[in-house]
Amino acid sequence: MQGRIVSVGRSPVHGFSKPPCGSITLLAGLGVEGDAHAGEQVKHRSRVAADPTQPNLRQVHLFHAEMLAELAHRGFALAPGDIGENVTTAGLDLLALPRDTLLHLGDGAVLRVTGLRNPCAQLDAFRPGLMRALLDRDAEGRLLRLAGIMAVVLRGGTLCPGDALRAEPPPPPHQPLERV
Repeated sequence: MQGRIVSVGRSPVHGFSKPPCGSITLLAGLGVEGDAHAGEQVKHRSRVAADPTQPNLRQVHLFHAEMLAELAHRGFALAPGDIGENVTTAGLDLLALPRDTLLHLGDGAVLRVTGLRNPCAQLDAFRPGLMRALLDRDAEGRLLRLAGIMAVVLRGGTLCPGDALRAEPPPPPHQPLERV
């Protein structure tokens, strides 16, 4: 399973969007260098409030450009980085990956997929109705979270737009992604 990196971004503050930039550096065990969410322990404010000693399973947020196109058809004009992702990808269905998939990116960086980003009310503050657009139901009525995936950095490296992306699923049995 292969794809490519469309855009990368980071933000040193706990804002909503992550402005695209020419490259980002991933640091093993921490996340994106210079990003407010980098660290061994949780950095998302709601999780820090609950327990600041939790491990940071949300070091890197990935979102696929195909969803940006789908959202555009539904009236949401969004650009890479707008919903806070660090890495925007194309050609790989991120939401279909099993938990613990290894993502090989750029010049040798490796991420381990930890789970789904849970859409939150900040999406509606950014664009009214966006949170609902990133939630759906499957045929059995189960909630589907469509706001991208989260990962931790196993091996650091530099990522740039245009870099390759390859997914290496873990050995079976595969565990589905859940929110983290």
